[in-house]
Amino acid sequence: MITEAQIESTIRSLFENIEFTAEPAGLYDPLRYMIGIGGKRIRPRLCLLAYSLFKEELSAEVFEPAVALEVFHTFTLIHDDIMDKSPKRRGQATVWTKWGDDTAILSGDVMSIDSYRRIAKAPRAVLGDVLDLFNKTAAEVCEGQQYDMDFEDVEQVPMAEYMKMIGLKTAVLIACSAKMGAIIGGASAKDADLLYEYGYQLGLAFQVADDLLDAFGDEKVFGKPIGGDIVHNKKCWLTTHAQELLAGDEARLQDLHSAMAMPVETPEERAAKVAAVKEIYVSLGVDQDAKAEIRRLTSLALDAASSLGLSKVRFEMLRRYADSLVGRTK
Repeated sequence: MITEAQIESTIRSLFENIEFTAEPAGLYDPLRYMIGIGGKRIRPRLCLLAYSLFKEELSAEVFEPAVALEVFHTFTLIHDDIMDKSPKRRGQATVWTKWGDDTAILSGDVMSIDSYRRIAKAPRAVLGDVLDLFNKTAAEVCEGQQYDMDFEDVEQVPMAEYMKMIGLKTAVLIACSAKMGAIIGGASAKDADLLYEYGYQLGLAFQVADDLLDAFGDEKVFGKPIGGDIVHNKKCWLTTHAQELLAGDEARLQDLHSAMAMPVETPEERAAKVAAVKEIYVSLGVDQDAKAEIRRLTSLALDAASSLGLSKVRFEMLRRYADSLVGRTK
């Protein structure tokens, strides 16, 4: 049986030894930089974990597709940071701040291409299914990003629309990671779909947790400035839920809108705006509701996993993986 320690060791080795084209350095150095500053590697780890549920030994057949998932995710981060004008990623300067927008766009493009090159190394017997899944997911991630940008011009977004957006932008790639590992591991179509559902619900929980930590986390742990969503008036789960709770209470809803409209030209103004919005969140219990939603979504993920009929040992691996994603919000 494949152990979590073996998966961890494999992930470490894969990314310590990852190679990109050498020249031109101005194009490929940002790729090496982004992979080098780390990350939780949650997508390739889930891919290998799902694979391990149906195999007794880790095989090279799944390695390049697993790496491809992280490479593709990293490409989306490079472009997201440009669109969001984020100065930091994982506690380090973002690619666009180091190399400029033009290089960041081009390096992101070639990183996307590199992910397809690696996906194409999936076993020939399942390559069609793997490519279909990856193509569908890649398009959905872009759709989710567009919805996210569209929401910037809307004062209030219904929660159902917000959940659809994060489902596309975040959850589908995590779900794809689980299903891809299962497909390459020889799972039945039913089991592969159950693992997709596990990954999807867990991906939703992960994004709600990320939204919560953006406002209430520790910057040293979170890896980027706290309150970024508030400063940039991004539609997050907290804001969406707060507006939902204040429906019909025009005075308090106006207080929230006024807080969100506060200036952010100086560090002091940014801090004041973040504090004002967070005070409203806390008064409404939004932070606690977010934690309850994270627990609910995680429970749905584990319900899907329980339908796989796994041994207790293997089910516990999926439970621990879920806890590793959202346990930081407890």
